[in-house]
Amino acid sequence: MASSKRASMSDVARLAGVSSQTVSRVVNGERYVTEVKKHAVLAAMRELGYQPNAAARAMKRGDFKTIGVLYRSLHPVGNQKALEGIVDAATAEGYSTLLFPLGGDRAARVKEKSSAPLQPHSIDVAIVIISSSLGGETDLQVKLHVPTVILSSAAPHDVSSVSIAEACGVREAVMHLLGLGHPTVHHIAGPERSLPSRTRESAWRAALTEAGRPIPTIGRGDWSAASGYQATRTLLETEQPTALFAGNDQMALGAYRALFEAGLRIPEDVSVIGCDNIDESDSFAPPLTTLLMDWDLVGRTALQVALGMLDDPTPSTLTIPTRLIVRASTAAPAHGEQRSHR
Repeated sequence: MASSKRASMSDVARLAGVSSQTVSRVVNGERYVTEVKKHAVLAAMRELGYQPNAAARAMKRGDFKTIGVLYRSLHPVGNQKALEGIVDAATAEGYSTLLFPLGGDRAARVKEKSSAPLQPHSIDVAIVIISSSLGGETDLQVKLHVPTVILSSAAPHDVSSVSIAEACGVREAVMHLLGLGHPTVHHIAGPERSLPSRTRESAWRAALTEAGRPIPTIGRGDWSAASGYQATRTLLETEQPTALFAGNDQMALGAYRALFEAGLRIPEDVSVIGCDNIDESDSFAPPLTTLLMDWDLVGRTALQVALGMLDDPTPSTLTIPTRLIVRASTAAPAHGEQRSHR
């Protein structure tokens, strides 16, 4: 029913069958409006796409009790865990959660879809989950007309964001392996389009450069165990790594298989570290040393930041630390032993 002409308060009143004064009272969160009329006005506002500046005051009072979560993909484990954290925290606060897929990776498509999916709905705050290149997401806070938090370390400073200190964690992982006596650390990275993948690869390179160690040939996967397996097999055709840092635990699992098939033992021949500390990581054989990246906490924190912006819209940037969990997949290299691959 919405037209190209911007809807007015009178249009809302006419569609809802109430007076303009009643619409004003609903918009401003005032009392003395029956539930029937209130719901009629809110429904008319949604149908007409009516978003007056005063609507923010109504949402601030919790009229809608709904969180909007925009995402491109829920395939990465981190995104799944972050969403779980958001939903759990929202439920505890008495809010429901609506999911809005953004679609493709191109910035133009993000800009096209960033405001359209939310028109039929009323939300109090929005949280944007990003695992690939930033494009139109930086404009979302303006387009959505509600407090918005982006889950990305690459978010601009004028937008609230919550992220994980991935670079610090990767440096710790690399230094752990170098401290055990490994001459360098090979890396199986995630897809190039992925922000976490690029962050981890960059931190890996920086750590080796800082330590004055050679930067070996990189392998690349797509976060899956199958891709980690293939990347490691390809790596072993030309390299003889003693230490391997995988961009996530699933690719580390694939590396386990490739190393086993090549007749290499973990950690006697090759030490392996992963990322994310998935539930199964301590059930690998041997149990996997990995970086704990608490994406559940990121989601919970983002929800609290978003709700806090209803009272104070000042942008804030929060970073969640990582923790290296050392298990049996890392050890000192077997110096002097000449390895051979099958």
